[in-house]
Amino acid sequence: MADIEVTIPEELIQDLFTSDRGMELLVEEVLNQVMEAEMTEFLQADTYERTNQRRGYRNGSRERDMTCRVGDLTLEVPRDRAGEFSTELFDRLQRNEQALVATLMEIVVNGVSTRRVKNITNELCGTDFAKSTVSDLCKDLDDTVDTWNNRDLHKDYPFVLVDAMYIKVRRESGVQPTSLLMAVGVNEDGYREIIGLRVANSESKQSWLEMFRWLKDRGLDGVDLVVSDDHKGLRQAVYRCFQGGARWQRCQEHFKRNLKDKVSASVWSDFKPALDCVFKADSPTEAREQFQELAHRFEGRADDAIRSLEAGLEDAIAVLSLPKKYRKRLRTTNMIERLIQEARRREKVIRIFPNASSARRLLGAYIQEKHEKWSTGHRYLKMDEFYEWKESLDEEEANELRAAE
Repeated sequence: MADIEVTIPEELIQDLFTSDRGMELLVEEVLNQVMEAEMTEFLQADTYERTNQRRGYRNGSRERDMTCRVGDLTLEVPRDRAGEFSTELFDRLQRNEQALVATLMEIVVNGVSTRRVKNITNELCGTDFAKSTVSDLCKDLDDTVDTWNNRDLHKDYPFVLVDAMYIKVRRESGVQPTSLLMAVGVNEDGYREIIGLRVANSESKQSWLEMFRWLKDRGLDGVDLVVSDDHKGLRQAVYRCFQGGARWQRCQEHFKRNLKDKVSASVWSDFKPALDCVFKADSPTEAREQFQELAHRFEGRADDAIRSLEAGLEDAIAVLSLPKKYRKRLRTTNMIERLIQEARRREKVIRIFPNASSARRLLGAYIQEKHEKWSTGHRYLKMDEFYEWKESLDEEEANELRAAE
């Protein structure tokens, strides 16, 4: 949906400070305007507008109640004469909201609640709820998240970024740290998609192998570059599962932090600019030359860092083989790390999940909402130059083979 301009009446601004329902009324107004904009986009015509592109006509509205954190809302959902219009608003807002409520309710029902959690659930969903209510709500949400998370991947994904976040889950043996493995792909059209989410007991080679095999079974293909931090098990799984030409890019930001720990503070201020010259070189050849200059310049002052950099250099400059316009966004895992930071805001409300299913439900619902915004929003990368570059590489390889024959 295109961006819209929301107009807030002055009386609603005043109600924020004078009415107990000020915030609820404000949210109602904003959401009603959003749905009207959806209807205008659907009909290709504004109210009373004469246009050849019109696809139908308005037919009043119907009231619909919605409960969210600001309170109980009564919204005016527009209708068209043919009955074909359907707003996306409720699916996007309530799935995320219900996942939080369901998880909090489940904590209380399972008897592991704190007073703070009880207070939150009372405010969100009232004082009375039964196990059957929780079960029904959780089942609906689980089905929605699982259907999205197991969807077929029909496009090529040249760039894949992977990372994990640690959460606490209650198990029979007590509270245990658990890994939530995530994969983000940039598809052949240049849009970001969250292509997979899995809960694993630990971030091991086996768990990442299972993650990548699951993604490939769902259709993950056309991978040219995998970006991640330098986790040994993850790196081994990448090499094992993407043997058909995909390269591994070690996150340069994580690598910098590792190198910083091996250099004294007095040396780091000079070492860092030289390191940046290596990582931001125009080509792999120039990066190797910059490394040789760095090694010579800091010999005897940062020997441990130089050895580590030499060992990981080729993996850290894999991105330099790509056209320049793609390097900035693919040299680090910053994009997926920001996604994890946003997911943490929801996770901190729960702190300890009652089981793995509740973790997958809550974080999956939030991440699914993020996926929908990414895949229908602005294009992340323009891919024309990438495929032209790939085609030129294929032609060079074919010419070399013909020359060898």
